[in-house]
Amino acid sequence: MAKTNTVRLTVGQAIVKFLAAQHSERDGVRQRLVPGLWAIFGHGNVAGLGQALEELGDEVGLTTYRPQHEQAMVHAAAAYAKHVDRLATFACTASIGPGSTNMLTAAAGATVNRLPVLLLPSDIFANRRPDPVLQQLEHPSEHDVSVNDAFRAVSRFFTRITRAEQLLSALPEAMRVLVDPATTGAVTVSLPEDVQAEAHDFPVEFFSYRVWRVPRAAPEPELVAAAAELLRAAERPLLIAGGGVIYSGAAEALADFATRHGVPVAETQAGKGALPWDHPLNAGPVGANGGSAANELARTADLIVAVGTRLSDFTTASMTAFQNPRVRWLSLNVTAADAHKLGALPVVCDALRGLTALGAKLHDWHAPAAYGDDIGALVRAWTHSVDELRAGQEAPRQAPALVADGADETSSPGPNGDARLAQARVLGLVNEAFGPHATVVCAAGSMPGDLLKLWRAGDPKAYHVEYGFSCMGYEIPAGLGIKLADAEREVVVMIGDGSYLMMNSEIVTAVAEGLTFTVVLVDNHGFQSIHGLQRSVGVPSFGNELRSRDPETGRLDGPVVKVDFVAHAAALGANAWGARDERELVEALARARSSSGVSVIVVSTDPERRVPSFGAWWDVPVAEVSTQRSVQEARGAYVEELARAREHRVAPAPLGSAAVDDTAGTGEDRSDR
Repeated sequence: MAKTNTVRLTVGQAIVKFLAAQHSERDGVRQRLVPGLWAIFGHGNVAGLGQALEELGDEVGLTTYRPQHEQAMVHAAAAYAKHVDRLATFACTASIGPGSTNMLTAAAGATVNRLPVLLLPSDIFANRRPDPVLQQLEHPSEHDVSVNDAFRAVSRFFTRITRAEQLLSALPEAMRVLVDPATTGAVTVSLPEDVQAEAHDFPVEFFSYRVWRVPRAAPEPELVAAAAELLRAAERPLLIAGGGVIYSGAAEALADFATRHGVPVAETQAGKGALPWDHPLNAGPVGANGGSAANELARTADLIVAVGTRLSDFTTASMTAFQNPRVRWLSLNVTAADAHKLGALPVVCDALRGLTALGAKLHDWHAPAAYGDDIGALVRAWTHSVDELRAGQEAPRQAPALVADGADETSSPGPNGDARLAQARVLGLVNEAFGPHATVVCAAGSMPGDLLKLWRAGDPKAYHVEYGFSCMGYEIPAGLGIKLADAEREVVVMIGDGSYLMMNSEIVTAVAEGLTFTVVLVDNHGFQSIHGLQRSVGVPSFGNELRSRDPETGRLDGPVVKVDFVAHAAALGANAWGARDERELVEALARARSSSGVSVIVVSTDPERRVPSFGAWWDVPVAEVSTQRSVQEARGAYVEELARAREHRVAPAPLGSAAVDDTAGTGEDRSDR
């Protein structure tokens, strides 16, 4: 019997038509869920998805972008999704074998950061006729295993399409996971090479216009009441704002909550910008990369209100940040696993709805006036410290320069007579040039910590730092993704030379797409963030600086490798300038802002003029046994710091009770009293 209401398409063609019909909606605003697709073609997808995109892409409005590296295209998709509050994303397709596995690192980053990306890696033949096909990994005992199985560990959803009709159930499930804030991350649909080209009679309805509503989970009233009791009983509450505040569009609600109730707000990397930098209750960053105000408030807080944060080790300073023996935890989060962390009272909800409901339940409650005085003094002192660091008045050299004889830099003296600018001064000058509403992008090295402390963001989209995975190479692809999401916004990418050398090729992609943004390349000759960490744990300098191998020692401790980054960027099609001192940097920034296309500014910095840690700690285990005295001393200091770590696993207060157990977290047993 002939089939009716069907259309015969290949799997590749069906995917293209299906994706073009999907839309997301939140608060009545609709947009394309997948507006485009990143593609690097090989034998695994050029005749399948590649053919479909060429034939149908323009017809259905699905734009194809051609990057230079598969990892980079997933970074760009994740950055796009982050900038549009996870309401849209790109799909990414790659060929069999190395093309697909190149996406793994960025897939993990998307999942760690709770950002939706749709991955369409090509796979080995389902029919097994070519066995092994080119680039196939052969497993000695599991014949159906391919390299794409590695995506299972880094994806929130994984499926392999071995029959065309499986798309009918798999693709809607993939969309469901993409749009759900509680489950989103990398979504992987593995596509065997032969199946992509196979045809099937698909129902016409499968390609109809469809809207996926992005849910806003409402909090349970009983939990809101219990949360309000905890706040009313608190004398020194501290709210920690994570990325969930920004993704839910709750920045205004957060400002209103903080102001009405006198609760200070500390920032995470993902939450920075939720409050403008100059809001009187913005205490700045907290934790291992935190500042003096937020870290002092965290140390003495008796209630932590975690909103939209997964409470990573950097936020908790490896469980040492919160030292009040009476500290309790309250968490508002769309993900139940995050809401339950550290024994918090878990309020599973959307950040906007949660803050609104909690504020309404608190009525006119306000934190104690004396606490407000403490907050004001701490914030003013922190603002002064930031002013000094941005001006280059602090950041003394914290360790001897480790530059080989005859290999010193050629940069001119800075304004204070230093050979090179401090990184803090560079960040201050860039922030002053671009203002508080340009989007700054970064991901790895020492700059994310410095930016968290020093960058002054005026709105929720002015700060874009990937620190959940802290993935080197993210920065330039992310700048590209942000410009595709918001063409009118100024974007400045802050990147170290080590990360630039890993993934600079997407400058070519940005040039091809006619995009305009600025890259500030801080040249400190290697992985100086880890170089500093290495020495802090007692290990002598080894393998982190960009140096030539010394034929006498056999180690990489010879002269600094001279790389002409200006010439390199220019060769990729960018406008490029070098800046040897403050005056030249200011001039280059002005030229970049008035230029079209990608502009790259290379500035040499002094790696030893570091931003202070402001009393925070990060748990990096030190070798327990060593013949090196420096390691032995570092181990002793490590053990002392580790003793301050706390578990914070106490049960939350019962519903309907504001009672606080004064033994909570102390380990003291009062069962006999």
